[in-house]
Amino acid sequence: MGTWGSGNFDDDTAADYLAGVIDRLVTEVADVMAGDPIELEPDEYWGVAIPCQLELLCHLARGGYDGGRLPDPSVIAEWKRRYLAVWDSGIDELEPSAQFKADRLKVLNRTFDELAEAAAHRLADRAPT
Repeated sequence: MGTWGSGNFDDDTAADYLAGVIDRLVTEVADVMAGDPIELEPDEYWGVAIPCQLELLCHLARGGYDGGRLPDPSVIAEWKRRYLAVWDSGIDELEPSAQFKADRLKVLNRTFDELAEAAAHRLADRAPT
């Protein structure tokens, strides 16, 4: 196994581990997005966990640790469309304040958009010149 630096992710074993973490996050999001929309409702487990997973992926990508494993930006855009449609249809039942609803929607949009931007950036980095 190769080592190229002293950082926690600077060897082949760590890179393999990180690839597994990223693959698990992406697979879980993809599976939930393809499943029953009830799981995405704002007060359901996956309705809360999905944005967390997306933000973790964003942080990894910003750190240069995504290993080229992020989904295509068009996939992320479809996830955003699906997630926000469910969120929008269910959030009012929870009776949030107007301010919370507006603030939360900004955060959700930003989370999806930042992941899509990171994925697009990685695609551009890998594009043949």
